[in-house]
Amino acid sequence: MQENIHNYDDLLTMLDSFLREPEPFWDDFFSDREKSVPIFMNAPDENLVSYIDSGTITRGKVLELGCGPGRNAIYLAEHGFEVDAVDVSKTSLDWAKERADEKNVNIQFFHQNIFEFEVEQGKYDFIYDSGCFHHIAPHRRLSYIKLIERALKHRGYFGITCFHQGGKLGGSEISDWEVYRRGSLMGGLGYTEKRLIHAFHSLQPIEIRKMIDKDDSENLFGASDLLTGLFQKR
Repeated sequence: MQENIHNYDDLLTMLDSFLREPEPFWDDFFSDREKSVPIFMNAPDENLVSYIDSGTITRGKVLELGCGPGRNAIYLAEHGFEVDAVDVSKTSLDWAKERADEKNVNIQFFHQNIFEFEVEQGKYDFIYDSGCFHHIAPHRRLSYIKLIERALKHRGYFGITCFHQGGKLGGSEISDWEVYRRGSLMGGLGYTEKRLIHAFHSLQPIEIRKMIDKDDSENLFGASDLLTGLFQKR
């Protein structure tokens, strides 16, 4: 590979190279299913459930970005949504497919980097991201937001769960520039309500709040060190 920059994509590729390779890292992360990781539980996010229970989000076509072992995608499919789910890790998708088969639900899984995922303009009524965005490097953030804007239907919704800045589960407080000085996202970037609204300023914020803590008996995932947001395409 020649280390020359001829276009914007070459620039993005160069900046990617300063950080870890996503697919090998996440394949290794999901390889040990017995590991004590909160998101490994097979239960949906409490905020996602609240959107459905309140009637804010109604049945339609859904895209989940960074679906991991599939807990949220499965919940949506069980509630009558038509679900596409994409993840860079084949290991996590294999696990998600096993879970989906156990629940006898139909989900279209895609093993792809989200920035290579081909999506039609205005295809989805709802896009959800639980834990992907805070692992997106600053130079890829604009591409991520453009993906959301392109894929959502007019008045469609975007939901997100991400690290709260300084939270115990993660949420580094470093600047975007510092990411490249260190060559690391320090486990994942942290966001505040203000920073999240600024990142998605082209969308209308509906609800921004901390996640509500939940225990295993409630069959919901909830951790108050995470920030949740619900936005609507204007």
